[in-house]
Amino acid sequence: MIAALARAITRATGTNLDVETLKILVIFSGAGLLVSLVAAMIYGQAFNPALF
Repeated sequence: MIAALARAITRATGTNLDVETLKILVIFSGAGLLVSLVAAMIYGQAFNPALF
């Protein structure tokens, strides 16, 4: 599946994208999303009254 995604990105952008590079990008993006969701769950109630 990742190889197909790498081929699709390569065809769409015209740049050569390696499967390993795509794996690293997906791992770091997923980790960043996880950290953001955890921070939103922990600090979400503290920021809610400050916005209004």
